[in-house]
Amino acid sequence: MSHPVHDSTYSWFRLAITLAIAAVSSAGMWAVIVVMPAIEAQFGTGRAASSMPYTLTMVGFAFGNMWLGRLVDRMGVTRALVGAALLSALSYLLATLAPTILLLSMAHLLMGLGTAIGFGPLMADISHWFMRRRGIAVAVVASGNYLAGAIWPALMADVLAGRGWQAVYLSLAALTLAVVIPLSLVLRRRLPDEAHLAAAATAQINARSVGLSPRALQYLLGVAGIGCCVAMSMPQVHIVSYCVGLGYGPAVGAEMLSLMLLGGIVSRIISGLVADRLGGLRTLLIGSVLQCAALFLFLPYDGMVPLYVISTLFGLSQGGIVPSYALVVREYMPPREAGARVGFVLMMTILGMALGGWMSGWIYDLTASYQLAFINGIAWNGLNIAIALWLLSRSRPRTQAVPA
Repeated sequence: MSHPVHDSTYSWFRLAITLAIAAVSSAGMWAVIVVMPAIEAQFGTGRAASSMPYTLTMVGFAFGNMWLGRLVDRMGVTRALVGAALLSALSYLLATLAPTILLLSMAHLLMGLGTAIGFGPLMADISHWFMRRRGIAVAVVASGNYLAGAIWPALMADVLAGRGWQAVYLSLAALTLAVVIPLSLVLRRRLPDEAHLAAAATAQINARSVGLSPRALQYLLGVAGIGCCVAMSMPQVHIVSYCVGLGYGPAVGAEMLSLMLLGGIVSRIISGLVADRLGGLRTLLIGSVLQCAALFLFLPYDGMVPLYVISTLFGLSQGGIVPSYALVVREYMPPREAGARVGFVLMMTILGMALGGWMSGWIYDLTASYQLAFINGIAWNGLNIAIALWLLSRSRPRTQAVPA
């Protein structure tokens, strides 16, 4: 059931503002990657120690999706955004003052918590304002993370070369405060209670069809999220190392990673359009099957040109998977709990990325080859496909809006 506020002119205006906030608030995720060599040189650490800030950033990002999602449910998105912006700015400042790599890493844990506002919590918020076009709206917001990866690293590199990594972080602190807080005030309008009731009625119908409680479905989606992202992490985390091992060099691997990210943006938009017609669960299944097929292609082909093609195909296949989880939550669960439940499921996908990145490296250390790592990813992908198929066999969700 829909409400006049759904898919309205204001909804599309809110989507544009939300995308701008997501592109700025997610900058910290990419900043830590850009400044990592400079941090290693300044503190005189090894590669493992200099990677710890990135690891803790991702840990903070994972738990921040759930924590900030709950804040969005309870306090509204504007207060959550203001708090997250202040936390991010503080973390940037603390990082520049850190005297040791340990304290620097702890500052990045806070950075991850703050930057998480630009992912799951914003997807949950925008999902309330759309019914017929919810899929494309959520996909656009999810693309803000990749958009940040396309914009900020090049700009950060110029500041890094001229004034050092501390200047990069201070610039990001000022940018976050100057952009996120004012734009968050534009989002103060709250959704009418009648709109929540209309969305809740549709979710209740869908929940009855699948025969699971919201909590049970949430946990099952979390397991599926781990499965798909363990598989997703294999190429994304290790493609540069894979290319170095094949003798192609890190620059070639970086280009393949860029192709994956660009393909991911395209995939998210296309998947959003598909989800508006087929629903989140079917879109999740389609993306998972396509990702699995792309992973299979890495097994027989390791030439440079084939890897460029496969990397592009992989990006085009997987980008829409994670936003589909947010859509499934919104289709089957109470709307007033969207922030917390979307945050939990997306937290599990991020932890799956972290687990998969480690598992692939561990398998390579044992076997001196990435072949079994790809097979491991395919097996985890199969778990995700099995869960999606099982849920789909039990449900017939009504994804089309019905006038209230």
